[in-house]
Amino acid sequence: MAYAMAPSNGWVREAAPMVEMNTTPLIDVMLVLLIMFIITIPPQSHQVEVALPKPTVIPSDWIKPLRNELDMSAGGSLSWNHHAINDAQLRALLAAVVATPKPPEVHFRPDAAARFNRVDEVLAIASQSGASSFGFAGNERYRDSF
Repeated sequence: MAYAMAPSNGWVREAAPMVEMNTTPLIDVMLVLLIMFIITIPPQSHQVEVALPKPTVIPSDWIKPLRNELDMSAGGSLSWNHHAINDAQLRALLAAVVATPKPPEVHFRPDAAARFNRVDEVLAIASQSGASSFGFAGNERYRDSF
């Protein structure tokens, strides 16, 4: 052991050498490499073709200004003011109803034998369209069904 002479205390023991590694430069180098790696990655430029559905053309005389009837048969088929329609046409009709300045009422009349899943699908379409004047009509005929 080496002893050194201190001016005020006399003889003192020297401090042991540090054995820990200084990690600050290592972290700095790693951050620089990470930034260089991120910069050199090419941007993703893959393009995927998506076939979007074509807009459904609706005859202008199908939407009545005050009240529209939406009927559902026992099999689940829909009719709008006595015109047979499919789900895409229903979406387009409800969008046209919502777009009018004073939206007319839409009276939904499902058949008593219609499956609930199908009724629920139509209600989901109506909800997604944002139709605020959509409601059930003719429920009094089911009063004694249960």
